[in-house]
Parts: sequence; C-alpha cells; structure tokens
Amino acid sequence: MRSIDVRVQVIGFSDVERHALNTVFRLSREREVSYGPWRSASGMLEEVPPVLLVDGDCAEAVLVQAREPRAGQRLIWVGEHAPEHAWRVVARPIAWAGLLHDLDASFAATQSDSGFLDLDVSRPAPLDMDLGEFPSAEVRRALVVGIAEHESGYLRERLTHAAVSFIDEAPSTERAAECMAQHHYLCGVFNLDDHHIDAWGLMQLFRERYPQAMTLATTEHAGPFAGWWHRRRVRVHTKRLGISGLLARPLQPPAISRYLEML
Repeated sequence: MRSIDVRVQVIGFSDVERHALNTVFRLSREREVSYGPWRSASGMLEEVPPVLLVDGDCAEAVLVQAREPRAGQRLIWVGEHAPEHAWRVVARPIAWAGLLHDLDASFAATQSDSGFLDLDVSRPAPLDMDLGEFPSAEVRRALVVGIAEHESGYLRERLTHAAVSFIDEAPSTERAAECMAQHHYLCGVFNLDDHHIDAWGLMQLFRERYPQAMTLATTEHAGPFAGWWHRRRVRVHTKRLGISGLLARPLQPPAISRYLEML
C-alpha cells in the first residue's frame, strides 16, 4: 500500500517542544502514515498544509485566530483561547504520541474500526539511529520504559530477586533508544499507556535488537475492567509483534513473578 506523507506547518513553540516534535516526525518515517515539517514552495501558488499546529501563547496565534478556516486543513491548537474551527485543542505538557495517533486515525486510508485506531505494529516507527555492535552480554540487565514510580519499585524488587544486576529506567523514547544503543538486555518492560512514549516502536526495536530477551508489555487495556474490544485489540497487536507477555495494570505480583522466574 502506498504510504501517506502528511506535512505539518508549525507556528510558535519553545526549542524543547520543537525538539520533541522533530523526534515525532523522525519516528513516523516508513510507517503507513508519516509526518514532516511543511515548507512553502517559493514562486508557486500558495499551498495549504494539511495540518496546522499552533502554539496559542505565541504572538502569531492572533493572526491564526483572525484568519478564515482553510478547507481541508486540520488546526491543532495548543493552549487556551482556541478558535471554534480547531480540529483538536490540547494542553501542556503535550502528549505527542497521542496526538500522532489521532492524526493517524484521520489520515490512514485503512482506518476501518469503530472510531478506534488500528495500530499497525507490523511496520512500527523506526528510531533512525545506528545501534552499532552489541556490548558484553555477561551482565544481566533489564530495561524498564515508561513505568510510573509507584509501580517501578515492586518491579525493581522482583527483577533483583531474579538475579538481574542492573535495571535501567527510561522515561522517554529517546532515553530508551540510547540505553539500547549502549547495553545488552535480557528483559524489557514497556508501558503501553504512557502516550508520551512510542512504546510500540521501542518494543519492535527491542525485539529486533535482542531476539532472545524477554519482552513484556503492560497496559490497563489488558485488565479485567477494560472493554472487550480494547482487550482483544491489544492482545492481537502484541501477539503480532512477538511479545513474551502482556501484563495488566495495575501490575499484579503473581503475573510478574510468573514471567520473571523464567529469566
């Protein structure tokens, strides 16, 4: 299937936020729907970018508010005082991954379920980095990605009990990718509910990098109180990706122990 390339015009935002947005663009490459910065073509008729991302706190935002809506353009407004025609209004801190998923649902030609995004984890976002050669595999090490502090304590305890000497906690996509470039892991645990992290792309990279390692995913959608569609969807995707185990959140000690005892 032909991929869809969506250009995004960005107005405002701090250097830190722009860096995060550029990371989102990079991670979207080679997916069914990819994103990149829009640049006006000089000497040609004005082209309307399909997505306009505006920092509502910047000076230029006033001009955007006063302008008539452009046909076919999706306006994403960050902050307060959004115009009525805004497609999405989001608050800070910006959940970039969640926003990307909303755009996927709008632009993907294969969107077919009842308003829910069908994640294409068979072609996840690449991290666009050279991982180099493996470090020594003698050290027993685990990578924990996006796990909240109140849950990571018990997880660290169980990993230590399983004779895992070193545990790296990564609060961001970039940090997790850096860890994988530097260390060898026998286990990785990824929180699918943290929308600030590209957990699906990271799990794919982890599986390719460490095919013999144990890869565990955690999500509220695997729990008994989640709707049947959410449970089925996440199970299908994790199975397709070859994940070792899917754990419900909040983390349950018996389920964690059952997997970590196999390390």
